[in-house]
Parts: sequence; structure tokens; C-alpha cells
Amino acid sequence: MSLNIIHLVGRVGTDPEVKHFVTGSMKCNINLAVKRQTSQNDDPDWFNLELWGKTAEIAANYVRKGSLIGVKGSLKIETWTDKQSGANRSKPIIKVDKLDLLGSKRDNDGGQTPSYNDEI
Repeated sequence: MSLNIIHLVGRVGTDPEVKHFVTGSMKCNINLAVKRQTSQNDDPDWFNLELWGKTAEIAANYVRKGSLIGVKGSLKIETWTDKQSGANRSKPIIKVDKLDLLGSKRDNDGGQTPSYNDEI
């Protein structure tokens, strides 16, 4: 049996970076800062999030720097060859399947905490 599920709740570090493709699909990249439960004094851990489709569209329209969000997804390792040095590079990315917009009424002007699933 194998399992690759990640749940994170944190604050968005930058406004979403959106890419539209000629096929009509949409991709959104977000950086997420997550504090560890063990200590409030540590710097947060930063995660690169990748969202596609309707979930990416929702993030592009409603998520901004500082927004509190929750995500469910899976870990993938992106690998490439550096064009300048020829060295192999890699970085971890969380491929988001579900996005929850969290926060107060004042944060999202709606009062509810909508949830968006990539599986729709």
C-alpha cells in the first residue's frame, strides 16, 4: 500500500501566479507559510503549491497575499536540468486537489468558508 496525502493550513506569501494555456487549462502557483505546532518562535516552513483547473481559477480570483487557506494534495518532486550549469535540480511541490478559503468574515467578505475541489 502507498499513501501520498498532505494537509496544510497557512498564510499565502505572495499573490497567485497564474498561467493560461492554449488548450484552455489554467495553472496557479502559490507559496504557503506554515508554522509548526511545536514552537511559535520558529520561522515558518514554506511550501510551493500547484493548482489546476477550477481550483486554480478560484485561487486566482479569491486568494491574495496574507490569505489564510487550507489545502489537501499530494507531494511531487519536480526535476529539471539547469540550462546554465547542466546540473540536475529538483524541488518539492504540493499538487493541490482541494482548497479551503479560511479566515474571518472581514477577510473574505462572505462569512462562509467555501471549499473547492479539483475533482469537480
